[in-house]
Amino acid sequence: MNLTEHYNQLYKTSSEIISAGKYSIDSELKNESDSRFGITLLIRPNDEIKANIQTFINELKKAEPGQYFYPDSDIHITVMSIISCSDKFTLNQISPNEYIEVICRSLVDVEKIKIHYKGITASPSAIMIQGFPSDETLNNLRNRLRENFKNSGLQQSIDSRYEISTAHSTIMRFQEKLQNPKKLIEIAEKFRDYDFGEFEVKNLELVYNDWYQRKSTTRVLGDFVLR
Repeated sequence: MNLTEHYNQLYKTSSEIISAGKYSIDSELKNESDSRFGITLLIRPNDEIKANIQTFINELKKAEPGQYFYPDSDIHITVMSIISCSDKFTLNQISPNEYIEVICRSLVDVEKIKIHYKGITASPSAIMIQGFPSDETLNNLRNRLRENFKNSGLQQSIDSRYEISTAHSTIMRFQEKLQNPKKLIEIAEKFRDYDFGEFEVKNLELVYNDWYQRKSTTRVLGDFVLR
């Protein structure tokens, strides 16, 4: 898959939908009793990049203060959603160590992963930073994880929603009616090709998380340092 093309297409379609006022509102964001949990392997950007992302978030906040913005602590790239969030899943159904073992096996000989955050894209209900892996390392790791988990007999729902192939980070979600959809897209346009920086991934985290990866409800199950 050509990532640039994919992001461009997503942006084109979504920005038209948002400008026309046909965007979607995520009604679950304000639901205190949202009990959708899952298990995710993820990457977190470094502090320098987070600071660059906050510059963009601050612009968006001025235009749309009532929306949901990801704090620094929650910004991430999903490597693999191992068990998709659902209200049917709880941590006591699994033994985290078995999952850690499969991940460790998948990480043997993994080369350095570098990600370049450049430009932004959108969905009909969110704004995202575009991430571009510098080579095939992340894809290869994902394929290994798919294979090893499928052969492990462990509970998993890898690729059940869609096959993950991007490296984006969601930073804003629509939780109420937008004040000015056109203004929002104007700001997005300004950052469409903005260079947020490149970073080398130092570690991966395995977390038990809610749908929005909120720090307050996230439990780190494993931390994997990349050599």
